[in-house]
Amino acid sequence: MNAIEKRIQDLYQLRPDLTAQPDIDQFWERALEEAGQHPLPISSERVEVPFDGVTAHRIAYRGFDSTPIYGWYLIPEFKKQDKYPAVVIYHGYHGDKLMPEQYSSWLLLGVAVLAVDVRGQNGDTGNELPQVGGKVGGWMTQNIMDKDNCYYKAIAIDAVRAVDWLTEQPQIDTSNIGVVGGSQGGGLSLLTAILNKKVAYSVADIPNLCHMDYGVLHSTGSLTEVAAYIKRNPDRLDSVLKTLSYFDLMNLADRLTVPVMVSVGLKDTVCMPETIFAAYNRIEAPKEIHIYPFNGHELTVQHTRKVLQFVKNKTANS
Repeated sequence: MNAIEKRIQDLYQLRPDLTAQPDIDQFWERALEEAGQHPLPISSERVEVPFDGVTAHRIAYRGFDSTPIYGWYLIPEFKKQDKYPAVVIYHGYHGDKLMPEQYSSWLLLGVAVLAVDVRGQNGDTGNELPQVGGKVGGWMTQNIMDKDNCYYKAIAIDAVRAVDWLTEQPQIDTSNIGVVGGSQGGGLSLLTAILNKKVAYSVADIPNLCHMDYGVLHSTGSLTEVAAYIKRNPDRLDSVLKTLSYFDLMNLADRLTVPVMVSVGLKDTVCMPETIFAAYNRIEAPKEIHIYPFNGHELTVQHTRKVLQFVKNKTANS
């Protein structure tokens, strides 16, 4: 056995102690019930795109609070179907929903797309979540001492409600909706697939939100904001880790019931393989993981083809 094989074997054996709080199920049941009480639609405006046979709308819906969450809703009408399979696409940290033409690969598969902003980041979407207390630069520590009103909860509910919005569209095959994303988007993809029973499958590339206490200690990504917050407020360490535990996919992975495809880079210092495998190893649903020994926090065109093939297989009977 060579060193790479040994490394991978060790990762498959990882099962860190869970950090879940006793009320984690009740927390999410209450959060989803509260979110479902609010109307979704805010606006929908037809926009022009460079493709013939593609209908595109700039939409906004209501997620966790009154913040309008903006997205692109794209329908490949050149592929004549009674109902279209669809994917919701979540972007990485500091990203945005991009431009409609950047989803051409999905449209060529005959798949409708809802690509959404994550609130407060680099898209069109603001963040009306009231801030109580201080935070460090970035978004991740907003209200981090309050699990019911923190930024993590807001973006989770925003992501879940994107699927709800899509299921209300008459063009969509509601039995064939997938969730897709990388990094932050990969974490939101897995979390949404766990929380929203309308999801048929998940693609989670180099996902975050996994084994978050380990990530706070070691990651060079968004969790450095949490580490910086604790550095300034060392007495709050236990309270912060308790909040994170409600959103940690390691604690929720066994609740996943739909097929999932995951990817991991063994040289990734942002979403480290130790964090991803800590969650992946607890998934009991049908799953596959693509391991890239020499990749960092990145995706390759070769892997993009695997993602498209996975989705094509899931939508073949739509």
